Amino acid sequence: MIGMEILKPVVVLLAWTMIMWVWMYATRIPAINKLPKSNEPGADQGWTGAKLEGLLDPKIQWKAHNYNHLHEAPTVFYAVALVLAIIGQGDGLNATIAWIYVFLRIVHSIWQATVNRVMVRFALFSLSSLALIALILHAAMAIFHG
Repeated sequence: MIGMEILKPVVVLLAWTMIMWVWMYATRIPAINKLPKSNEPGADQGWTGAKLEGLLDPKIQWKAHNYNHLHEAPTVFYAVALVLAIIGQGDGLNATIAWIYVFLRIVHSIWQATVNRVMVRFALFSLSSLALIALILHAAMAIFHG
């Protein structure tokens, strides 16, 4: 179907988000289980990510941070990709830009979850944001000037 090629990178980023979810819990649950246990009733109830920040090794938390990040800017990517697909503009250059966006987000995830040097992470985020801006501009041009 015309304009639907852009849905492939959408599905890949959705799948990647679930891979990060598995990686987060595969490292986080064992780390939580190693924490000292309190005998107080309810001592482990209602924990939030903020409480875990002070209890778990930062390298464990990096996966959770990235998982959260995959629910921020990528939501805009999903929306613009769906707009482009609906209006038949999700092929060609827009599909290529979408693949670039997804590639950069996956590299960003791996970097943040393992090395997490902020300036490299910021550069990857910035490049992916430029790709996202390009998709938004293309959608705006198609919708408002098409």
